[in-house]
Amino acid sequence: MGSCLALRALAVAVWVAAAYPVVFRARPVQAAGLAANWGTRALHPLPGDITVRLLRDNGFGKVKLFEADAAALQALGHSGIQVMLGLPNELLAPVAASVNAAEQWVLQNVSSYVSRYGVDIRYVAIGNEPFLKSYKGKFESLTLPAVQNVQAALVKAGLARQVRVTVPLNADVYESSDGRPSSGDFRADITGLMVSLVRFLLDNGGILTINIYPFLSLDADPNFPVDYAFFPSPGAPPSQASVQDGNVLYTNVFDANYDTLIAALEKHGLGAIPVIVGEIGWPTDGDRNANAASAMRFNQGLFDRIIAGKGTPRRPTMPDVYVFALLDEDNKSTDPGNFERHWGVFNYDGTPKYRLNLAGGRPLVPAKGVRYLSKQWCVLRPDASPTDPAIGGAVEYACQYSDCTSLGAGSSCGGLDARGNVSYAFNQFFQAANQQKGSCSFNNLSVITTTDPSQGACRFHIQIDTGRHELTGKSDAAVRVAGLSWSATVLGLVGGLVAAAW
Repeated sequence: MGSCLALRALAVAVWVAAAYPVVFRARPVQAAGLAANWGTRALHPLPGDITVRLLRDNGFGKVKLFEADAAALQALGHSGIQVMLGLPNELLAPVAASVNAAEQWVLQNVSSYVSRYGVDIRYVAIGNEPFLKSYKGKFESLTLPAVQNVQAALVKAGLARQVRVTVPLNADVYESSDGRPSSGDFRADITGLMVSLVRFLLDNGGILTINIYPFLSLDADPNFPVDYAFFPSPGAPPSQASVQDGNVLYTNVFDANYDTLIAALEKHGLGAIPVIVGEIGWPTDGDRNANAASAMRFNQGLFDRIIAGKGTPRRPTMPDVYVFALLDEDNKSTDPGNFERHWGVFNYDGTPKYRLNLAGGRPLVPAKGVRYLSKQWCVLRPDASPTDPAIGGAVEYACQYSDCTSLGAGSSCGGLDARGNVSYAFNQFFQAANQQKGSCSFNNLSVITTTDPSQGACRFHIQIDTGRHELTGKSDAAVRVAGLSWSATVLGLVGGLVAAAW
């Protein structure tokens, strides 16, 4: 996910409910199969060819990348999967300032992958939630000029008919004065900017992308009605959390949130713009509300709606919806919360986290051809005490360079005892370092074991061997080289850190 901090503030405002059915001029982007966000911020990313096969095996026909990741794009070549390609916020300034910079970016990241690798790029996403309140206006003056320059660059490259421009926005760009979607309007400080941006997109065949996170609504407010965060079961009676607005009953926050935006667009004569959902999902760890049972409940309801094509009261046909996310990312920022690394429908290695039924009741299937590091773990030495004075620094160090977000209260490993906590941290570092020699040498407090130390729901993972996966496609060689290069980088970095610290 981009940044989701502002959604916490929005959550209370968008408990919002219904609006009267209206006739609109919208030209909806029809959903064709499933769509997912493919984030690549992982220390041991699932190889590109295996990820593409995972997408295809599970019926995902569209994918969103947050940046032009070479290995991912090459693997997507000739795959039949449609791609939304992100231009990161840090590139907004140079692209906004220079048409030539926009042309170079399009040449290197769009034209080349379309022509050389056969990547089916359908959208360029300019920025990622650039109007967040927490950015304090940093990107507001840059976004529209960047959109205009990229559009001009696509026209010059002869790609404007194939590749459409969009801007993924956080739901804090709109609000409701009285809590009803029918009263929706753009945030007062950016109303003029939003109108200008959407008008440009509409006039140039672009679309609008909105990110909606019911999980954050629930997580931000302990009084938020739990049932309102989820999709109700078909035929289930309305819950007490349902809200009546006019003659329409809203039974979940997604419908209310989405329709608040539609009402804002219609208020300014922009109701014809197609609006897709760029991010939506539910995490499985790192927070009291993040667990597999809740994620399965939410995502099954979401997938059922997507498969059925059921939209919202204001837009009855479901648009493209990109689930967040395909895979967990153990190297993402945890600024919004520890749950940031656990949004995947699949685990880091492409195994399903929970049962999720697709069209016809078909379950998710795991990734094929994944290879792992040796079946060994790094744990606290049996004769070492978890109260040893050196333990605190060792654990802090281990978690600084690996992912320990599952150790928090309410998380999957939150119930471990002191010894288990130390062993979990040691093993995370050991796996992050590719089990490199010396990476299980915490001042002689640790030892390598071949006995799985997992306890209940707390799994002690063995990482992917990014250099030894099974090859399956034409782009395998490039993906393998990229994987080996990344592994070498991690090995060198962590190896130096190990030597310096121990």
